Amino acid sequence: MLELNHVRKSYLGSCPALNGVSLSIGPGEIVGLFGANGAGKTTLLKCVLGLLKYEGSITLDGEAVTHRNIARLSFATCEHSFFPGLTPAAHRDFYREHFPTFRERRFDALIDFFALPLHRRARGLSTGQKNQLEVTLALSQGADYILMDEPFAGNDVFNREDFYKLLLGLLEPEETLFLSTHLLEEVRHFISRAVLLDKGAVAGDMTAAALEEQGLNLMDFVKTSLHYREDRVLNTLEQLDDGEEE
Repeated sequence: MLELNHVRKSYLGSCPALNGVSLSIGPGEIVGLFGANGAGKTTLLKCVLGLLKYEGSITLDGEAVTHRNIARLSFATCEHSFFPGLTPAAHRDFYREHFPTFRERRFDALIDFFALPLHRRARGLSTGQKNQLEVTLALSQGADYILMDEPFAGNDVFNREDFYKLLLGLLEPEETLFLSTHLLEEVRHFISRAVLLDKGAVAGDMTAAALEEQGLNLMDFVKTSLHYREDRVLNTLEQLDDGEEE
């Protein structure tokens, strides 16, 4: 179980990026993390990985995330975390050596699926190919919890749709995926739970089953959770109209 308890993170001279976030994510869940730009999604994922200092606690099966258990977490980010001077083949060798649970058959299958050149240095790949390599490595590391932050920005829509179908058959029952994305429509049939962040706080958290029971789709859930945003828009427009009348 990945547990976040009252996690807070502030950057110098700004409002809190995370404002008391508490979440529990269990094995086998596919969790979509949604929110506008600046809502705190990337900050949240980086805190889980220990890349940022924060207040509160984050534990993995009751233990703090340290060098002892960090290999149970993997990360795919649009900022890219691979070695630009290494080829995909060299990455495979590196991961095989450093991660005892490395899933080599999955790595090979994803390389074939994306048609990635095995012997071209990562820095020479296209933007889309870099994203694909990043995702391939995160999924092949052998981690229990796979975190992804907008992993497919710039990729072809058909490629993404095919990948989501593949991923459903690829993940083992105990593997957990925590996916931050703006692509609500693309992932609405894929996720098992939706978590919504707004201004660094959890504005909504509901399973796909609960959404279905209430007759809501993912977009309805987001709009309902952020209804006050629409009110602010209307209030602003009214103020502008009043000003023009004066």
